[in-house]
Amino acid sequence: MRSRPATIDDDTIARAIAAHWLSDVPEIAYLPWGFGAHHWRAHGSGTTLFVTLDQLATRHTAASLESTYAAASALGLSFVCAPIPARSGRFTVDTGAGVLSVTPMLDGRSPAQDEMDEQQIREALTELHRTPPPTGLRRWTPQVSAEFADDLRARTAEPWTSGPLAEEARTALAARAPDIKRWTDRYLELADVATRREWVPTHGEPHNDNQVVAAGKLWLVDWESLALAPRERDYADLPATPGLDPEMVELFALDWRLSELREYADWFHAPHTGTEDDHLALQGLHEELTW
Repeated sequence: MRSRPATIDDDTIARAIAAHWLSDVPEIAYLPWGFGAHHWRAHGSGTTLFVTLDQLATRHTAASLESTYAAASALGLSFVCAPIPARSGRFTVDTGAGVLSVTPMLDGRSPAQDEMDEQQIREALTELHRTPPPTGLRRWTPQVSAEFADDLRARTAEPWTSGPLAEEARTALAARAPDIKRWTDRYLELADVATRREWVPTHGEPHNDNQVVAAGKLWLVDWESLALAPRERDYADLPATPGLDPEMVELFALDWRLSELREYADWFHAPHTGTEDDHLALQGLHEELTW
């Protein structure tokens, strides 16, 4: 996230890292990176960590996030930048303002989309999909229910006064209500088809922003979306991959779109002030509605 969280400060983050991972944290810096979680760089005891503060919201419970990060660590694959366990052995710590986790800080960069080494990422995904599922790995489930479109239509029937971008978001969603209904019906039809396909460990979002090239090596980061699912879940940015099931490709394109629309609807229906993150979210909403 570009904006710092309003409910926790750097000193509190540093104390939590020192209490659970490092003996001391003399250096901490907020990183205005990514979207959906807050990040810091923490250095102490000769170690540099990449710190993530996740909000559970609709994606996870505290238990499912813990088991997901434990499963990522258990994969044992060379390209996995996995969470580091705390002294307690757990991978997550509840701060009261979100759930904290850490990974090694990689000295590298994420490639632009047109810079991705498609062969290298395909090889990594093939290895991931062939890996036996770790104990406790959750199964993918549909991100929205059959009532989603009707509930959204009802929510957008009256003006939103929750912030400066609320009405633009509401009217954009309301204008596409028939399409959202059609997408939802097709999505749930395909989700039923998916139960009859092979399921494997999938990253869920292995796009270029979740790839880091460091010292000539490709790493996959941000494993909070790890789940058992049909392999097509990982190929949104690699549609030319041979052997993909077109119905499953369609399913996971809809999975992304509808889950994003649900989150943006919640975002703009709630109080907001028009921050940089708010404007990025509004841009994302319009992009998802242009299908």
